[in-house]
Amino acid sequence: MQGERDVRASPLCVSSAVLEELRQRLARVRWPEALAPGWELGTDPVYLRELVDHWREGFDWRSQERALEETLPSHRARVGGLDLHFALRPGTGPKPFPLLLLHGWPGSHFEFSKVAGPLADPGAHGGDALDAFDLVVPSLPGHGLSEAPGDPYFNADDAADLLHELMTEVLGHSRFGAQGGDRGAMVAVSLAHRHPGSVAGIHLNMATGIPAPPESRTREEEAWLDTQARWFQEEGGYSAIQSTRPQTLAYGLSDSPVGLAAWILEKWKVWSDCEGDLERCFSKDELITNVMLYWVTGTIHASTRWYAAHRKRPPAAMRPVRIEVPTAVADFPKETVRVPRSAVERKYHLVQWNEMARGGHFAAMEQPEVLVEDVRRFFRRYRDAA
Repeated sequence: MQGERDVRASPLCVSSAVLEELRQRLARVRWPEALAPGWELGTDPVYLRELVDHWREGFDWRSQERALEETLPSHRARVGGLDLHFALRPGTGPKPFPLLLLHGWPGSHFEFSKVAGPLADPGAHGGDALDAFDLVVPSLPGHGLSEAPGDPYFNADDAADLLHELMTEVLGHSRFGAQGGDRGAMVAVSLAHRHPGSVAGIHLNMATGIPAPPESRTREEEAWLDTQARWFQEEGGYSAIQSTRPQTLAYGLSDSPVGLAAWILEKWKVWSDCEGDLERCFSKDELITNVMLYWVTGTIHASTRWYAAHRKRPPAAMRPVRIEVPTAVADFPKETVRVPRSAVERKYHLVQWNEMARGGHFAAMEQPEVLVEDVRRFFRRYRDAA
């Protein structure tokens, strides 16, 4: 065991020089011609100008740093040859259960800022102290505050190996749980597939599945596959470019904070349960804080090239392999593509399935109370395994 001696507190503090350079870039945006307002052709130019004005004049990054450090205290350790960032939030209760919270793309560890308190200290948030978790909230490698891998085809399976080392060898948790959506769900699945002896259970708010053979598919599964194909045709342009030519995209997104914001915000708008109004789900400060974690670290390219990695080497979540670790799925109605329970059950040892009334792709921020309760309910039966 390496032990906690290798873990160091690393409070978030972006240099003033980086913030000043950003201020200058925001002051001299070269705006494209905007033929029409609205989101039909991409990020709404009217809304984006409004957001950038707030970014320049009303957004206080230092206050966001302080809030993040209070909710999700930053730490670092050298793991698998990488400088890995992760937040540690010890649980308050008689026997806190170790839990990895795994963000997606284009998100960050900031996604869990609303659920960290209730999960770690349920007694202070109207819950039962017996439900407390010891939270470990990493920035996935190449996302935000964690170092980017040198391998351009580093994928969710590789991340799972690295996070298994963090949890077991660095932090000393022989058994733990994992929760995630989107890319974080893929890493959780890889953990369950590659390290089942260490993973007590996984909770997913975006599940993959295995379809039945064509001759025995139900109407529900046929509809799912048709919807998935249509979604990728209508909404999957980002995925196509990131899966094939992420390097080309990276030049613009790495050079322009407004371009970066436009690329990310479109996904947050389309994939959330916001009914066409982004700020029904997220404040301007929340949206900008997430973008900032990519901008100040220069990691957008490292994060987008995971798509190319998964195209070349599909991880466990994308392969027709069975996951025997106990699995829970929280099915939110505005998730990008919803997989029917029958297909999920072929892939996972499914022990909990709940269909939610509201919420989309960014469940931890959109419906934090609902997600917290679902996570608590699932892991109650596995706490003694840790």
